[in-house]
Amino acid sequence: MKCPHCLVEFHASVSITPLEKDVHGMWYIQSYKCPNNHCLKNILYLVNGQYVYNHSAQKFDLSQPVSLRLIHPKGSMRPPVPIEVPTHISVDYSEACIVLADSTKASAALSRRCLQNLLLDAAGVSKGDLSGQIQSVIDSGKLPSHLSDDIDAIRNIGNFAAHPNKSKSTGEILEVEPNEAEWNLEVLEALFDFYYVQPAKAAIRRAALNAKLADSGKPPMK
Repeated sequence: MKCPHCLVEFHASVSITPLEKDVHGMWYIQSYKCPNNHCLKNILYLVNGQYVYNHSAQKFDLSQPVSLRLIHPKGSMRPPVPIEVPTHISVDYSEACIVLADSTKASAALSRRCLQNLLLDAAGVSKGDLSGQIQSVIDSGKLPSHLSDDIDAIRNIGNFAAHPNKSKSTGEILEVEPNEAEWNLEVLEALFDFYYVQPAKAAIRRAALNAKLADSGKPPMK
């Protein structure tokens, strides 16, 4: 499994603590500890279901699971926001990740607002509705084709035609389509890399090259 704290893969050794039974069935805490020496943090899930002991494997297996929710750390197992992303954009993305497990509607609303702010900040689109801004970015031809397809899919997966407020009032809490909230986050991560991370890396490379050119008495690259 992947540690939600440090995002390092590790072989999971699980500890199961039974809690109480109610009308929904039996409840457990399923816990792991990340073995990464730079982490060593606990990972806790709240489980509703029934465990049975697998004698051949000498371990407990979850039989008839009803629900499994990550309760510590709070949030989703998504990478942290790159430091190059401006704060007013990264805050909405981070909150969209945190609330995803509790409310896909709230997460999608935050991610739509985050996308709109990103397009205003990095793509230079005009103010207006999100659907039109997406089309403006696609028409500009500045995005690679795979990112153009991905950002267009936000409108299609979100069914903007049936829910026009998703475009006009991006932060509004509305019904979501299956996988819409998760897809929004995936596309935002790709756009962060394209608009912020890669240009920052390119600037560092150019600065290093110009320093070498200056040392050798040559003019900087244009």
